Parts: sequence; C-alpha cells; structure tokens
Amino acid sequence: MDLESVIYKNSIKDESWKTVLTLAYQSLGVVYGDLSTSPLYVYKSTFAEDIQHSETNEEIYGVLSFVFWTLTLIPLLKYVFIVLRADDNGEGGTFALYSLLCRHAQVGLLPNVQLADEELTEYTKDGTVPIDKMNVGLGLKSVLEKHKVLQRVLLVLALIGTCMVIGDGVLTPAISVFSAVSGLELSMSKEQHRYVEVPVACVILVFLFALQHYGTHRVGFLFAPVVMTWLLCISCIGVYNILHWNPHVYEALSPFYMFKFLKKTQRGGWMSLGGILLCITGSEAMFADLGHFSQLSIKIAFTCLVYPSLILAYMGQAAYLSKHHTIESDYRIGFYVSVPEKIRWPVLAIAILQAVVGSQAIITGTFSIIKQCSAMGCFPKVKIIHTSSKVHGQIYIPEINWCLMLLCLAITVGFRDTKRMGNASGLAVITVMLVTTCLMSLVIVLCWHKSIFLAICFIFFFGSIEALYFSASVIKFLDGAWVPIVLSLIFLIVMYVWHYGTLKKYEFDVQNKVSINWLLGLGPTLGIVRVRGIGLIHTELVSGIPAIFSHFVTNLPAFHQVVIFLCIKSVPVPHVRPEERFLVGRVGPKEYRLYRCIARYGYRDFHKDDIEFEKDLICSIAEFICSDTSECGLGFENFGDDTKMTVVGTSASNSEGIRMCEDDQDNNSEIEDTLELRVVKSPEIVKKRVRFVVPDSPQIDLGAREELQELMQAREAGMAFIMGHSYVKAKRGSSWIKKVVINYGYDFLRRNSRASTYALSIPHASILEVGMIYHV
Repeated sequence: MDLESVIYKNSIKDESWKTVLTLAYQSLGVVYGDLSTSPLYVYKSTFAEDIQHSETNEEIYGVLSFVFWTLTLIPLLKYVFIVLRADDNGEGGTFALYSLLCRHAQVGLLPNVQLADEELTEYTKDGTVPIDKMNVGLGLKSVLEKHKVLQRVLLVLALIGTCMVIGDGVLTPAISVFSAVSGLELSMSKEQHRYVEVPVACVILVFLFALQHYGTHRVGFLFAPVVMTWLLCISCIGVYNILHWNPHVYEALSPFYMFKFLKKTQRGGWMSLGGILLCITGSEAMFADLGHFSQLSIKIAFTCLVYPSLILAYMGQAAYLSKHHTIESDYRIGFYVSVPEKIRWPVLAIAILQAVVGSQAIITGTFSIIKQCSAMGCFPKVKIIHTSSKVHGQIYIPEINWCLMLLCLAITVGFRDTKRMGNASGLAVITVMLVTTCLMSLVIVLCWHKSIFLAICFIFFFGSIEALYFSASVIKFLDGAWVPIVLSLIFLIVMYVWHYGTLKKYEFDVQNKVSINWLLGLGPTLGIVRVRGIGLIHTELVSGIPAIFSHFVTNLPAFHQVVIFLCIKSVPVPHVRPEERFLVGRVGPKEYRLYRCIARYGYRDFHKDDIEFEKDLICSIAEFICSDTSECGLGFENFGDDTKMTVVGTSASNSEGIRMCEDDQDNNSEIEDTLELRVVKSPEIVKKRVRFVVPDSPQIDLGAREELQELMQAREAGMAFIMGHSYVKAKRGSSWIKKVVINYGYDFLRRNSRASTYALSIPHASILEVGMIYHV
C-alpha cells in the first residue's frame, strides 16, 4: 500500500455527522488522556506546602474557583474557540503557527526557498483574507521581513515552545504514573508505601516505553474506552460527593472566592497557583493533535464530555474536603481520599490505565514534534520508523524513546513526590501556552489581517493570566522547576547549533556553486568519458551546479551518461500533494543529459525510503522529457537562470502518465507507444522486460523517444549515488564562539546523527562519497 497516498487521503476529512462523532470519540484517547489525568494530583500539589486546609473552607473554595475559571478561560475560551481556528491546512501546534507566519510574512529561515513553492495548493488554501493595503499588519510584515534579528527571535520563540513540549514529554509520564500509583498509600502504612510506590511506578514506566516500538495502533483501540470510562467514573464520583457531602459547593464557582482566597493566603496563595496550574496540563494537545482529527470533533469532545466531567470531579473533591478538616498528614489530601472505599481498588486500576494512556499521547506527540523539527532543519537527523501503514502520524524514534525513558526514571527516583514533579510540569506547560499566545497574536495580524488592537487585547487578556501562573511556577526554581528549564536549554542549544551549522553549510554551497557557463564550456561530453548508467548527485542546491560535481569531474576522467541532481527539500506546509511532489528541469542543453529533480515534502509528510522513490524519480524524468517535447499537458515555470522546471507528480498520483513496468515475458515484438529493453538482474540471472508505458496522447517525437530509450538503457546499467561527505570548519578570523559552535558543537552532532532516510536504503556498493572541507 502506498503510505504517501493514504496519508494524503486521511488529511481530507469528511465533515458528515457520523464521521465527526466518530472522530470526537477517537480524540478522547489521543488528545485528552493527559488533561483527564489532572484530578489525580491538582489538589495534592496545591496543598502540598504553601497553604493549609482550614475549618473556614476559604482555601478549598478559593482553589475550586481558580480551577473552574482557569479551565473555562484557557482550554475552553482560548483553545476551543480561538486557537483551533489558526490551523495550518488542518495541522496544529507550535510549528503550525510558525509555518503560517513563515508563509505570510516571509520570515522563515529555510535556505532553499523557491517561488515555485508558493504555487503549491497547501501553500495558498488556508483561507486567509486578502491583505488591506492600509492595514497596520502590512507595516508589521515589512518590519519582520526587513530585520533578520526579529526573524531569529521568532525562530527561538518557536524553538522554546517546542523544547518545552519535549520537556513535558519527560515530566508528564512521570507525574501521571506516580500519581496513579499513589493510591496504594491508603491501603498500607506510610513506611511501607514509601518502599513500594517508586519501584511500581518505575516498572510501569519501563513497560510503557518498551511497548513504543510496536506502535500505538496495536493498543490504540483501547485508548478511547479507557478515557471515557475514566471520565464517567470521576464525574459520577464527583456527583456522589456533591450530593452526599456538600450540595452548596457550586457557590464556590463565583470569582468572589478567588479574591477571598488571595486576601487570606497572600504570598502562600500566589505560590500555590503553581499547583492549580496543573488542571490545564494537556490543553495544548487539543491544538497540537489537530491534524489527526478535525476542529469540530475536538470541540464536541471537550465541551460535551471532558469539560463537564472535570468540573464535576473537582467540585466533588472540594465538597468532600469541605467536610473533612482533620487530615492526618498532607499526603491525605488527594484524589483517592474522596473515592468511596468500596470502589477504591477498581478506581485505582482504571487510574493506572488512564495514566498510561495520558503518557502515551504526550510521548507520541514528542516523536511527532521532533520529526517536524528535523524536517525544518532544526534537529539532527534521527531514525524515524512508521509503525502503521494506514494511520497518519504514528511514528517511533528509538533514540528519543530511550532518552525519554531514562529521564523519566531519573525524575521519578530523584523527586519521589508529586509536589516537585508538579512544579516542573507546571512550568513546562505554562511556557508552551505563553509561546502559543505570542505567536497567535502575530497570526491574528499577519494571517487573519485583523486589527492590531484585537491582537493586543488577545495577548493582554490571556497573556496576563498565563504570566500570573508563570510567575508562580518560576519562583519554585529550586524546588523542581529547574528541570524543564535545564532540559529545554539543552534541547534549544542542540536545535540552534544544528540549524546554524546547516544554514552556514548551505550558504557555502551557494557561494561555491559552479556557473552554467563553466558547464557550457565543457561541451556535451563534459570533457570526460561518459559511461553507461545514471549518476544521482544529492545536493541541497535548487539552482546551479554543486561544487562536489566539479570536484568529482576534475579528479576523475569519467562520469555517467545521465546525471540527475537530486534535492530533497522541506517546504513550510504540513503536506505536499503527491501530484505536486517533483519539480523537474534540465541543466544545460538537451544533449548534455543533465537533469535537476527537486522532491518537495511538508513537515508532516512521510519520506519514501524504498525502491518506490527510485521509480517515481525515473518516471518523473521521463514525464518531463515527454512534456518538454510536446509542451502541453503540464505548465512550465521559469526558475533560476539555468533551467525551467516542470511540476510532476508521483507515478501513483497520475494514472494517465508514464509508468515503468516490468514482467518476466521474453517478447521481442514491438509494442506501439512502449519502449522496451531487457534487464539482467543479479545474482539471479532472470531476464525481465522493463518498459516505459507512454499514454496515447500527447504523441511524442523521435527525439524524445531516443532520449527515453537512453534513459532506460542508463537505468538498465544501474544507478550510482554520489553523496557529499562534508567536513565543516569555521574559517580563519571567526570569533571563538563561532569556532566552538561549528568545530565542536555542529561537528559532534553531524558525526552522531543519522544519514537521510533515503540514503539509509541505498546499497553500500552503489554509494560514492565525495569528501569536501567547508570553511564557513
């Protein structure tokens, strides 16, 4: 099955009510696992140290009021009604917002951008209104495009949000599993519990990460039922506690109780906001996982089930605590103490399953966002395994998985309590939300072309709420909040060093590329012997001739009869349609047999790394040869100063285009509109007939047939993959900081990163590496 086609079809969402409700049900397991787990630890973290539960109930009522209004303003108002609308062709998350800004304000720092990329369907179909010439956004757009410093600040802001999401991927499994297991404290003494809780949590975490390589699709069908069962369970317990202990607890939803709470507790109440903040842990997942579902399905699931269930759960816990003031110790203020004793063990089992589901969602999200960073040139190449051929977005990254597991275990063993884990998790969560608020205010002006006053109101209202929580979290730096800061700083340094080194390497390639005049001066034979076969040269350049080619032909007296300069590039859109995958053109005159092929991928696209890519590549060249002769069927666009490019799709996307077929028949008869040749495969001596099947229309002339025949003969002889093996060094006169970053930082990451996914599938005997030293 062609996964590329499946992914594209999955991105087109049918908005029938049956489909919407099905997606809403499925989103419970993927999107809301983390958010639904928060009742396990919110009250416990809030009352851990800063405030005490008293007979007046002012503290518990104030906390409930804060929880209610925080859940209402941030997840419901901000995300459900505003942020979800800022999707990037159905995709969400920090990189989706950054991608939108890159397209609308030309502030992206991807080096090999082309005008042809702006003609992509996904590039222009996000539904924004035309910009008004008098709009203030036009001035903001020109300021951002003019100042490189502001573009770097925007990139760093997006990377900070991304790094905090990765940090949350470490902290969420630890606190979720640890909080679920803490239910054992009510069935044994505190001394026994201390020796049981941590080992049990560690075993569950190891089991969770060990299962990742199987893919979530194998156990994913259990996710939604588990979350739904959990939500119904906590809401029923909440209703029971409200009716049984304090039916008037609803009065605490008034904002007046927040004022009374802060007035009484003062500094302690402000510091306890770091625990209250945990009630919105996982809200960002509604936006980040938007690509798997639809806006309407996520809105329905949250407003109809998740939001009411969480409110009832928090009200029920508050109702129970309002009638129980004699607490033996602070660890008794938690979720399980409010659960009726008869059902405590079943609830504990459901809670552990729920914690695993919530952790799974954030782990999968971490894999996804690292893949996006790698596609956008902001993270070293890692091994990405697609665990499902049918479900888009389900990937597994072994190196990241084991790093997350070790960090999770270190935090669980090192902290051993929800208070410090909560402080760390809260800071990571609120930082991501602040970054989303900042980027969203720019989207309002630059993409939606709304009034700048509206953007200021948005960032002032939501930013002030989030800044209040941020201040309460960062003040606990020494009490656990240092963890996400340190983790994010490490990942930020890695990302920025890799991006900086990649950018400098590309600039060197551009400055040292060979002009077309040098090529024309060599003549059709390039001044060397042309041997049978195809030479596939990997390059980052989208125009000009890479220096590795001149370096090669200068030192060796022969080269292949057909040369293809292949550039695999990422564009700032989530997906590139299969029918727009390739840009193909010539380098130099027709008799030179030099072609340029640019394969374009979005930041969420699946990169083919098998023999299918080779077939698509050869067929795209053949399609170009036919269209270049007939000059109909496909539109040409001038591109660069040495070539014109044609948009060509994959062979699977064009049923009427040229196809490459092979069979075991030995038939020498001529077949109309096909080009045939015999290929001898080794080591088995099996004769196969390989054909270009050409459509009846347009008819191609004799010159094009000869060129196609030569292409097939070259394909028969085999393909050689010429890849640059670069050694990047800082040039003389560079500052010591640049020397450290390039000579040590970037060089270390380059030597320890994976090759491109396509290069990994190439037989070693077919690879020829050309070494070059880059002085940047």
